Amino acid sequence: TLLSRKADYALLILSHLHRTSGGGNARAIAERFGLSRPFVANILKELCHKGYVTSYRGVKGGYSLHPTAGAVSLAELLEAIDEGFRLTLCSHHPADDPCSLSDGCPVKAPLADIHRRIVDVLRGVTLAELFRPAADP
Repeated sequence: TLLSRKADYALLILSHLHRTSGGGNARAIAERFGLSRPFVANILKELCHKGYVTSYRGVKGGYSLHPTAGAVSLAELLEAIDEGFRLTLCSHHPADDPCSLSDGCPVKAPLADIHRRIVDVLRGVTLAELFRPAADP
């Protein structure tokens, strides 16, 4: 897959917080989507630490989407959560490329160009756009 499970679930959680007035907590979000509560809690803590969500303590504690999160680009979020988008292994960390064909690979440069184009598209998509309800056909 092009997105890791962690990045995929981070987007799911952020989308849920965007759509839920009053926010939510790890237990409720985990139950809503059938996910592991500890996994959701870890993602929420990371999203909070990186400034995408705000946490509230107490009996009615939980998390809500930070007011500025909608302006964040999808590329920026993926970089913060998961070291960015990867089309191929060699397109993300060329120096750490484990591929034995790397030096003579005929598609490495074209794939690197496609990778750059996709990242440019992801830079142009904000979370607010991503979370906008789909228009009826």
